[in-house]
Amino acid sequence: MLIDEARELLSLEGLRLLDTIEPYASGADVVRTSSRLRREGHSPALVAAVLTQARLRERAATKFGPFAARMLFTEAALEQSTRLSVAARHAGRFRAAGIASVADLGCGIGGDALALASLDLRVSAVERDEVTAAFAAYNLAPFDNARVTTGDAESADLTGIDGVFLDPARRVAGHNSRTRQAPADWSPSLDFAFGLAEARPVGVKLSPGMERELIPAGVEAQWLTVDGETIELIVWTGPLARPGIGRAALVTGPSGDVELTGAGPSEDPPSGEIGRYIHEPAGSVIRAQLIGSLAERLDATTLEPGIAYLTGDTPSRDGLAGSFEVRELLPVDEKRLAKALRERGIGTLEIKKRGVDVDPALLRRRLGLRGNAAATLILTKQHGKRIAVLADRVPSASA
Repeated sequence: MLIDEARELLSLEGLRLLDTIEPYASGADVVRTSSRLRREGHSPALVAAVLTQARLRERAATKFGPFAARMLFTEAALEQSTRLSVAARHAGRFRAAGIASVADLGCGIGGDALALASLDLRVSAVERDEVTAAFAAYNLAPFDNARVTTGDAESADLTGIDGVFLDPARRVAGHNSRTRQAPADWSPSLDFAFGLAEARPVGVKLSPGMERELIPAGVEAQWLTVDGETIELIVWTGPLARPGIGRAALVTGPSGDVELTGAGPSEDPPSGEIGRYIHEPAGSVIRAQLIGSLAERLDATTLEPGIAYLTGDTPSRDGLAGSFEVRELLPVDEKRLAKALRERGIGTLEIKKRGVDVDPALLRRRLGLRGNAAATLILTKQHGKRIAVLADRVPSASA
């Protein structure tokens, strides 16, 4: 979207028109709405911009809930934006550390800035892209303690700023871009983000899959899993980091939070024989290299060194791991495996795999499943050999 189109959307006519768009369920609805708006005399550019915003608002509801209906987005900024419940956690860190003013450098459409401002912190948000900055200013308009500046994050004036939050843009510039860049090319760059920590406390939101070798020493690195999806890594410095914690895996869901922490990565657990249960650690636990701590918590061992499955006789009762109660070992050979599953009447099969080169979707089709029963098939290795474990998923107390 060009800045002129954004200004047209931000006009009284554009915003009023946007509020008249009802949710649509199909392409036919879009065509009908577009035709109606054109007949009413609205310009093609404004109609296109309004319909795009209506679609983005609908998508944004998963991150921003009912607030999405009064916000503006670009596609790229929405994809990278922090969901509001998570942004509230970020903001809580700053308030708990006694920080009164925060610079949000690379604020996108303002998700984190909204959360910071709602806690009465003074927020100075900076965004390089003109359109995205204009939308952020609109989204933050209800807060007189927040201001948005269009400019380069690395050139921002931090005079009077107590702390900094950064969510570096990790894609090639553009409102619809999905091309990822190397850390040195992020905006602001990773070196700049960590360099700020020498002068003031900083929180840096990063991809959960970022190379751990890039995390500096003396910080808290916290990975977050929300509703089963590992969505981010946050590096906290100075008073924003909790004393004695270098690695943290936080899992949150409908029933609350559970967290595993350590001064650093835990030692890998020993290997052992298959117990009554097989455990699949949450993605945040794996990324934080805290599988050994989880194994101690569950009194479990690993099935195979280097593969993130644990086994033991006690099920996990929280979101740090999913547990599967073992029924039996089945043949690894595909034809014999298919025969065994048909004999057991299994028509619905969840396939989990680690350490083996298998496409679960293709395998499921080739197995020719028949029957009314359901089960989980775990394909992995033990003692260097492939194994197939038939199991039943254990309901989690945190589900």
